[in-house]
This record gives sequence, C-alpha cells and structure tokens, in this order.
Amino acid sequence: MKAIVLAKFGGFDAFELREVAVPAVGARQVRVRVHATAINPLDYQIRRGDYAGFVPLPAIIGHDVSGVVEEKGMDVTEFDIGDEVYYTPKIFGGAGSYAEQHVADAGLVARKPHNITHLEAASLTLVGGTVWEALVSRAQLAVHETILIHGGAGGVGTVAIQLAKAMGARVITTARRNHDSFVRSLGADEVIDYSTDDYVAAIADLTRGQGVNVVFDTIGGDTLTRSALVLSDAGRLVSIVDIAQPQNLIEAWGKNAAYHFVFTRQNRGKLDALTSLVERGRIRPVVGAVLPLDRIGDAHDLLENGGSRGLRGKVVIDVAGGTVSLPTPR
Repeated sequence: MKAIVLAKFGGFDAFELREVAVPAVGARQVRVRVHATAINPLDYQIRRGDYAGFVPLPAIIGHDVSGVVEEKGMDVTEFDIGDEVYYTPKIFGGAGSYAEQHVADAGLVARKPHNITHLEAASLTLVGGTVWEALVSRAQLAVHETILIHGGAGGVGTVAIQLAKAMGARVITTARRNHDSFVRSLGADEVIDYSTDDYVAAIADLTRGQGVNVVFDTIGGDTLTRSALVLSDAGRLVSIVDIAQPQNLIEAWGKNAAYHFVFTRQNRGKLDALTSLVERGRIRPVVGAVLPLDRIGDAHDLLENGGSRGLRGKVVIDVAGGTVSLPTPR
C-alpha cells in the first residue's frame, strides 16, 4: 500500500511517499480501506519533534480514519466486510492514518454517520472525541449554563460550538470579525473579536459581571492564564493545549475553580454519541480544505498558517481520490 512516512523530524518536507507492507489483522482487529483522513495540531507537533520520545522513526502518523472494512479478525462480530466506519487510531501506539489502509482494534471503531461523506467523517473523529470528553465528561456542561469557547472558527471550535448548543448552553466564542456570521451560523450566541477586543472585559459586559460557568481553551499560553478572570464562582476550565511554560493560576484559586487538562482517549462510545447528533442534524462537519495524500506537507503548512488564509474548520486528506479544495481568502 502507499503511505506517507515521516522520515525525519522537521519542516513540511519531512514526509516521503513510500510503498509499505499492509499490516496483518489480529483476532480483534479490522483492516480498513482508508477513504479520508485529516490534519490535527498533534500531527504537526509530532512532525516538528515535540514528541520525539514517543514516536520512533520512520513512522506513519495521522489520527483520523474514515473508510470501509475490508477484513476482520476471527473474534470481530460487530462489523462486516463493507461496513463504513470512522475512528481515531491509537495515539502513540502504532501506525497512523496517512496510508491507503489501516488496521485498528475493533473497540476503537464506530459506524460512520450515514448522512455525511467520508471526507466529512474524517474531520470529526479526533476533534469530536476530544470535544465530547471536554464538555460532557470533564466540564459536565449543563442546560442554561454559559460557556466561553476560545477559537470558535477552528477545527475544534466549530464542533465545540455545536455540541455546547446541542447541550442547551449559552455560547460565547472568540473569533476574528470576518468569522462573526460563520460562527453564529453554528450556534454561537455572542462573538468577541479577539484581534481587537479584550475578551475579559467583553465577558464582564456580556454576563453583567457574573462570568461564565465554563471556559474551553484551545489556545493555551496567556489565554489559559487570563481565562480564570472570566470564570464565575465554582466555574470550570477545560484546556486541550500543552502547558509549555509554568502558569500562575492564582486567580482560579479565588474562584474555587476546577481545571481539567485533556489529552483525549479513544473509544467507540464517544463516537457513537457523536454519530447520533450528526444524524439528527445537531452537528455538521466543517471542512475548510481538502488535499490529496501526496500533498501532506502542504496540508500541514495550511493548518499551521491557515488563520491568515481564511481557513475555517478542518484540513482533510482525500486518500481515495485526488480532491483539491482550498480556502478562499477572507
């Protein structure tokens, strides 16, 4: 099979297209013909060498699969040949999804929503599982609570807005002014232009000084530090960003706040819950760009620098075809 191999840690030229052996299928595994995968910040962090101790080279990386089951192990009863499935491969535990075929433990795999394409489904697996864990399992966001979602126009933010709205919350998000109508179309009730406005002051105005019950941090750094200032008493903050530098969270102590840091764990249950919302029309995938498998380097470049190119949502890789669809500058 053809696969994109990370041959070295470094820039966008670190990948090579190679012919590699198709993995054998274990008793509780399935082999999937990959129709689409997607690019995540975790991918370019691995490419740069941020997790060099966890990823021996050469490596096939990638964390989203949507495709069709072509082979199953003798103990797999929940799937049949020809089933359309989607899932996140085991992170730091084997070959990833930048390949024409992938072998996965059956417990990670879920049936693809019937009302979306493989390209759309691939945009949801890692992001959807992460957002579900953040808002449902950790923050336990409740009906009528208020949530601030940082980075609403990004790949994670677009799903988070929709899930929070489906849960009955009031949604405030940060985004550039040119994304205002877009994030409102996803369900955002209020939008703060982070390029010109101080979100701490804006939240104070929007909540009449009460603050928000939950903050979902997709940015990190100073955003994580200052987010304590917008929490209500006993508020919760969930961050999915590595803490590169020590953080002073003294303001959170004064709020009796709870902090949760999420590095998502994969399982079928979260994807099944997501599938239900997708098939009911409560969550729709946002695909901002599509590139073929042999342009993985360009896809990484686009995700890392997409803010200046008008990117909204996810960068998806058409493994089975050669689709090219790039964002229009806004």
